[in-house]
Amino acid sequence: MQKLAKTIFPMYSELIFKVALRGETLLTSPRWNKGTAFTKQERNDFGLTGRLPYRVNTIEEQCDRAYDQLSSRESPIQKNSFLQSLKEQNWVLYYSLLSRHLKESTPIIYTPTEAEAIENYSHLFRRSEGLFLTFPNQDSMEEDFLEQTRGKDIELIVCTDAEAILGIGDQGVGGIGISSAKSAIYTLLGGINPAKALSVTLDVGTDNERLLSDQLYVGWPSRRVQGDEYDKFIDKFVQLIRKHHPHCLLHFEDFGVTNAQRLLELYRNEHSVFNDDIQGTGAVTLAALMAAIGVTKSKLADQRYVIFGAGSAGLGIAKQVRDAIILTDGVSREEANKKLYLVDRFGLIKQALGPNKIRPALQEFVRPDEEWSDVPTNDTGEVELLEVVRKVRPTVLIGCSTKGGAFTERVVRTMKDGCERPIIFPLSNPSNLVEVDPKDANDWTEGMALLATGSPFPPAKMPNGKDYVIAECNNALIYPGLGFGSMLSQSRQMTDGMIIAGAQRLAALSPALKDPDSGLLPDFQDAPAANLEVAIAVAEQAFDEGIQGVSWSREEVRTRAEGKQWKPVYGRYEYDEQGAK
Repeated sequence: MQKLAKTIFPMYSELIFKVALRGETLLTSPRWNKGTAFTKQERNDFGLTGRLPYRVNTIEEQCDRAYDQLSSRESPIQKNSFLQSLKEQNWVLYYSLLSRHLKESTPIIYTPTEAEAIENYSHLFRRSEGLFLTFPNQDSMEEDFLEQTRGKDIELIVCTDAEAILGIGDQGVGGIGISSAKSAIYTLLGGINPAKALSVTLDVGTDNERLLSDQLYVGWPSRRVQGDEYDKFIDKFVQLIRKHHPHCLLHFEDFGVTNAQRLLELYRNEHSVFNDDIQGTGAVTLAALMAAIGVTKSKLADQRYVIFGAGSAGLGIAKQVRDAIILTDGVSREEANKKLYLVDRFGLIKQALGPNKIRPALQEFVRPDEEWSDVPTNDTGEVELLEVVRKVRPTVLIGCSTKGGAFTERVVRTMKDGCERPIIFPLSNPSNLVEVDPKDANDWTEGMALLATGSPFPPAKMPNGKDYVIAECNNALIYPGLGFGSMLSQSRQMTDGMIIAGAQRLAALSPALKDPDSGLLPDFQDAPAANLEVAIAVAEQAFDEGIQGVSWSREEVRTRAEGKQWKPVYGRYEYDEQGAK
C-alpha cells in the first residue's frame, strides 16, 4: 500500500505577484482580493488603507470568521448560497476554508446540495458565473467565447447541456451550477488554478415544463434542440476549443444518455476530452475493484461481473472494466466482453430484446439467446436479476440502477453461495436509492462481502465485533487527478491507458491492502493527496504512450506536478501597471 502525503498550506506563499489593480477594483476581484489580510505595506501601495478596517488578519483568522458565518446558516441550501457568495469575493479564502473542512463542505458545494441550487437557479440568481453559449446566439459564439478567454491560459473547460443533472434531469440554463461545481472540485482536490478554468453551459433549450412555464426562468425558453442542429452547435463549440486552446482538457458533464457516450466517442480521438459520468464513475469503480481483488489475491480476468443498470454509468463501468481486463491480463476484447452481464429495466441485455430495447452502445455486451434458453423468465419474457445471479454465479455485483433495494436478501445470499468473498458495489445515489444497505449485505454474507457504495455510509459490524469501513466510490477521488494528469502532460487525448493507470494508482492507495477490514478506497479527507498520485500516474502513462505535448522528460513528472498545483495561500503583492488583472 502506497502512503499518502498530508496537504499543508503555509500562511503566506513565497510567491510575489505583480498586480495592476488598485482600490475598489482590487477588492472586487475574487482572484486577487485578500480582504482584511492585505498587509500594511500592500494597503499603502494599492490605495486600500481607508477602504479596510485597521487590523490585519491571518488566513487562519479569516477562515475562523468565515466558518462561524457558515455555521450560522441553518439549511444546506443557505450554506451553499453563503459559500457561493464567498467564492465570488475571495478565491483563496473560499478554497482555504473548504480545505480545512473538506468532508463537511464538499456535499454543500457539490452533490447533494448543489442539485437543489441548480433546480432553483433562476429564483436564486444574483450574478452570472461562467460562459453561457445559447443556441439562438450561435452566430456570435466565437466572439462570445473570446470575450471570456482572450489572453487567458485556459487549461480546463467544464461544459454541460444540462439534460441529465445529478439525478434531477433536465435543468436548462441552471446547468451552469454543475459546471461551476465540478470546476471547483478540480481546484479543491486536484490543485487546478481557478484562473485557468472555465465553466460553460450550452443552452440548447429545455424540455422541463416547470422551467418553460416559469416567468422568472433566465435561460432560453424553448424546447430542446435535437438532431443535426444540436450536433452542429456542439461541434462549433468543440472546434472553437481546438482552435484557441488545443491543449486544454474538455470535460463533458451531465449530458443525456443519448448524447453522452456518442459525443465522447466522436471527439476523444481529436482532443483531450473526458466524461465524468461515464469515465469517472468507471475509473473510481475500477479502482475499488482492483483493491478488492488485491484483497482476494485474484485477477480481473478471474471474475464474473453482473452490472445492474445499463445507463451512462453502468455502461461506463462495463467498458472501463473490460478495457482493464484487456490491458492488465492480456485477454482478447471478445473474451473480456463475455465476462460482463448487463441488466437494465428490461432484464438481462440479450438478443431477444431487439433494437428497440437495446441502445447501439450496448451491442458488445448483448448475450446470445441460446445461452439463456433454460432460464426462467417473467411474464414479458425478460430474465430478471435473481435468475441472472443464479446462472452466472457472479463474483462481482455492481448496482447503478437507482432502484432502491434491488439487491434483495435472496439475491445477495444466492451470490454468496457461488463465491467465498462476494464483491458488492451498490453505487446508486442518493442513499435512499441504493440497491442494498451495506450493513445488510455485510450481515447476509456473514461479513465476507467486500463493499463499496456511491454515498457515504457508516461502518458495518463484522461477526467478530470489529467495524468494517464502507468505501465510498466518489468520483471526486479520481477525476480531478485524471484531469490534472492530462493538463500536466498536455496530452493530445485522454486514453483508456491513462485512465486505467490512474485507477491502478488509486487502488494502490487502498487501506484494505494493509487491513482487510479497512475501506477499499482512501478516506475522502485524503482526496487531495490521492488525486495528486493519480495525476502523476496519468501523466507518466501519457509519456509511455508518446502522446505528451511538453518538452520536459518523464522523470520530471512528480516534481512538475507538485510545482504546478495551485494552493489557496496569499502571495505578496507589488503594484505594477503592466501586471496581472
